[in-house]
Amino acid sequence: MESTAGRWWAPGRVNLIGEHTDYNDGYVLPLALPLGTTCTARARPDGVLRLRSEQAPGDTVDTTTADLSTAGWSDFPAWSRYPLGVIREFERRGHEIRGLDIDLDSTVPIGAGLSSSAALTCSVAIAVRDLFAPSVSTADLIDITRTAENVYAGVPTGVLDQSAALLCTPGHLLFLDTRTGKTEHIPFDLARHGLTLLIVDTGAPHRLMDSAYATRRAECATAAAQLDVPTLRDLPTAAEIDRLPDPVLRRRARHVITENARVLRIAEQLRSGADPRTIAPFLTAGHTSLRDDFEVSAPPLETAVAAALTAGAHGARLTGAGFGGSILALIDQRRATAASERIREALTAKGFTAPHIFTATPSAGAHRLG
Repeated sequence: MESTAGRWWAPGRVNLIGEHTDYNDGYVLPLALPLGTTCTARARPDGVLRLRSEQAPGDTVDTTTADLSTAGWSDFPAWSRYPLGVIREFERRGHEIRGLDIDLDSTVPIGAGLSSSAALTCSVAIAVRDLFAPSVSTADLIDITRTAENVYAGVPTGVLDQSAALLCTPGHLLFLDTRTGKTEHIPFDLARHGLTLLIVDTGAPHRLMDSAYATRRAECATAAAQLDVPTLRDLPTAAEIDRLPDPVLRRRARHVITENARVLRIAEQLRSGADPRTIAPFLTAGHTSLRDDFEVSAPPLETAVAAALTAGAHGARLTGAGFGGSILALIDQRRATAASERIREALTAKGFTAPHIFTATPSAGAHRLG
């Protein structure tokens, strides 16, 4: 019997390394978080779409599938453009969506750089797939959800977030070559080595729709064009960037090239079964590159990283696109509580918002709950 209702869940993610490489056809190494978005959905036969979110109480969106094809998307609340974009993209690709009631709830902090938007779009996408389009592949779901963000929500993301939400597995990092789509699940058992991965949500808003993110993408594309390569991923060494006349473009390109190298080195270390402490210097180097070459850090992130390292973290870096959001810190379990307090004190002493600090455990990708 065809299912007409159910509950689906998709996780947020934290990117261990590989920032701003996905839209340059590079490499990324994320893990799924135990935090996620739950989509409770019920199919209906009348073409009506009714959406509610616990994070936007009292803001019910009522429309129809027919209206989506001609909709002025700015008329919809910003949060609803993500799920509505998913539905519209399914329809645009030839899948009939007869109508839906959708209720959403999320435990992923919004604006923390932990991909709350991908958790939202992917939870809705697997619900729509299961209810109306069971033949749609995971690769298609990644493309549908990225298109929903790019086209309908107006956020120019790459494929990192959606791939992590849909493909990650418990206890593993996801190594992804964003050009080829090749994936590998790399074991990441920190507890066995007495380690933990702290995530510090600084509370500093991180808004991908701000112009800075789009500017970084444009700068990377310009640098690649001036170096006569399809993307910056195609440059074999950082020495190639000396041909760029603009120092800003040289810095942007250097970050992408060296960040790709860091992803590959960390993946190699972890594949070999090395103590994860050996990857820590690459994490901190990635932060320095994001701060100095890509210029996407912010004072709360700098304060949190410095405090984490002072408190004994082996490595620390901002995670996500930057401009605010979160950092991660690789630290011995026995030091985690004291380090968390040190980070909290450092941020509040400078007048920043008290952070939300938690441990990242590699978790499952999107799936049906019932």
